[in-house]
Amino acid sequence: MTRIIFASIAFLFAYNWVFSQVNASYNIIEYNDLLYVNKSTAEHDSLQRLNLVLPKDKEDAPLFIWIGGGAWSYGDKNQETKIAQKLGQEGIAVAVVGHRLSPAIWRDPKLSTGVQHLAHIKDVAAAVKWLYENAAKYRYSKDKIFIGGFSSGAHLAALISLDETYLAEKGLSTDLFKGIIPISGTYDILNYYEVMKNSNQPELAELHVQAVFGKMQEDFIKASPTSYLEHLSTPMLVMSDNNMYNYTRLLEDRIRTTDFRDMSVVHAYEFGHGALWRNMSQDEHSIYRNIIVDFIKKRSATEKAK
Repeated sequence: MTRIIFASIAFLFAYNWVFSQVNASYNIIEYNDLLYVNKSTAEHDSLQRLNLVLPKDKEDAPLFIWIGGGAWSYGDKNQETKIAQKLGQEGIAVAVVGHRLSPAIWRDPKLSTGVQHLAHIKDVAAAVKWLYENAAKYRYSKDKIFIGGFSSGAHLAALISLDETYLAEKGLSTDLFKGIIPISGTYDILNYYEVMKNSNQPELAELHVQAVFGKMQEDFIKASPTSYLEHLSTPMLVMSDNNMYNYTRLLEDRIRTTDFRDMSVVHAYEFGHGALWRNMSQDEHSIYRNIIVDFIKKRSATEKAK
């Protein structure tokens, strides 16, 4: 059944108390700037690289593929180092995936060049293939792979898990994912465009959304995870901050119209967008990071039991 968690103070205190009794126990090993595309196709100083954090001396660790945020336009995988390290100390291998970026002149006039969708999602697909094929080399489990992300990374994690096209092009199936963890993302790009168009900064509809996804309504629909919910069969943990509640609620409501129920939804009312990311990434104790750890460990144990 679908489980919805509204993050009350009492709930957070109780849940965090339980996790405070279990200390992270693994030392970690880090590999940075691993190129996941062929050298012949990568540009100099390519963004098509990933950082890998592994729990030391742990065989068969679950792998969490993590895509950071940045509006598809200015993300930096190295900003995700701390959350990767903290999850690695919990016994989870983490791959932080970088990808090519779109223009963002609305943020900085200097960010005037870049790629459009499909480039970002194709990069994620290439990274997943590389990680799947290199599991034995880095000693994590290719049978316990999870994917998630924050903000624009949440959109990309959801899209590659639901639209089978991108992994199929790499000879893989979305069935390789044992869990999906999108956090504070937007999942219906047409809705996102309309929200921007009717906001107090309507220029973002063009300068931001169209710069990333193109100008056609059809482009928005094809880029939307909500367009592929009939494919949803993988356990999902959806989280949102207070600012992104409406986007998460739209996804939740759309999923309710299907038969899929293996989903938990967590709304962090006390945090805005950046504050939730900082809490999960930087704070010594984070209830929301703990919920991610719990989800991955329980689903990994289920997979091992099979």
